[in-house]
Amino acid sequence: MTLYQSLFIIGLLIVASAFFSVSEISLAASRRLRLRQMADDGDARAERVLRVQEQPGDYFTVVQIGQNAVAILGGVVGEGVLSPNFSAFFGLWLGEAAAQTAGFLSSFLIVTSLFILFSDLFPKRLGMATPERLAMHVSQPMAICMTMLRPLVWFYSRCADALFRLFGLSSLRDDRITSDDILAMMEAGAIAGVLAAREQQVITNVFELDTRTVGSAMSPRDRIAFFLRDEPDSVIRLRIAAEPFSTYPVCEGDIDHVVGYVDAKDLFQRVLNNQPISLADDSLVRKVLIVPDRLTLSEVLEQFRQVHEDFAVIVNEYSLVVGVVTLNDVMSTVMGDLVSPFDEEQIVRRDENSWLIDGVTPIELVLRALALDHLPHAEEYETLAGFLMVMLRRVPRRTDSVIWGGYKFEVLDVDSYRIDQVMVSRISESAAAAAVTAA
Repeated sequence: MTLYQSLFIIGLLIVASAFFSVSEISLAASRRLRLRQMADDGDARAERVLRVQEQPGDYFTVVQIGQNAVAILGGVVGEGVLSPNFSAFFGLWLGEAAAQTAGFLSSFLIVTSLFILFSDLFPKRLGMATPERLAMHVSQPMAICMTMLRPLVWFYSRCADALFRLFGLSSLRDDRITSDDILAMMEAGAIAGVLAAREQQVITNVFELDTRTVGSAMSPRDRIAFFLRDEPDSVIRLRIAAEPFSTYPVCEGDIDHVVGYVDAKDLFQRVLNNQPISLADDSLVRKVLIVPDRLTLSEVLEQFRQVHEDFAVIVNEYSLVVGVVTLNDVMSTVMGDLVSPFDEEQIVRRDENSWLIDGVTPIELVLRALALDHLPHAEEYETLAGFLMVMLRRVPRRTDSVIWGGYKFEVLDVDSYRIDQVMVSRISESAAAAAVTAA
């Protein structure tokens, strides 16, 4: 065999090895969601790749047989053809033994480098760049190889299956997609510029509905505008003018005895028709939805759907009213400032290292604003005010502060035991350590 014939054979072996490398990496890197979309659009090749991904054992067996056979053949051909030529070249300056050693090493390095570059690195990087397209292109040739090598494939596959059983391992691919996977994809899309930052935040908020309790979106007890059932028409009209809302709870005696709610539209209708307003009229007072304060936002949405309501009163374990929530409150949690851009912000960033935060701000928003993973005793509170109470073990007063996680949380304003404003400042590690030592 001449030198040119041998080089041609080496070239063919490199191409064959590159084919198997592309086949391996493209199948492994192909995204099932993308393939399923292509298959739904009528691409039979995508459907074939999906079937192979479900049972990839025979496929990878063919890949390994091909790659190892080609590598061995490449070494034999390269050493048999290139070594004598290199040995003759080095023999011009070296002795016979040294020339043969130098020739063998040179042949080995050149053939190995060619295989590494053209049959491994380049094809695998190419396969990672466009895995689905390449997997569909190689699926049919690989099916032919699997048919031709079926006896060997059967033997090696059964041996591999026996090893998996011996070690108690599963050879099936886990294609379950978790919420963390989706959020990671959304973050990658936002970084790449495919997804707007606000769109990413909306999707993140949707997944948080299962973890955030209704207390994070409710209007607290001290901000509820309600009517007593026996209040006269004049008082009701004055209350509507002073505190205009879309819905008002109706109570018997006090706020903890809610008997229903009245819609502002019904009240306005009576006012426009010059009719008196009497909450003793059962046709005006509607049945109210009562929900416990431990429900998540997704559970509240489900209850809204079941009873066809968009307003609920929230009670604690002692049947005391702690707040009210509307469908708009829940959706505002999801959409953020996309639906309420003119509302007063609960978190105002003053500069690079300080924030002014409302005490009733949900702790999830505080964590996000400060880029923190968690706060201590997270199961004991839902708002920033709750965090300060738990950390101080008492009702906070003005100038009280807590230092944690490289931040100083200082109470600026307290109104009737309610924490109105908190200043959060980023501090240095030395300052934090000094504060902890002083405490």
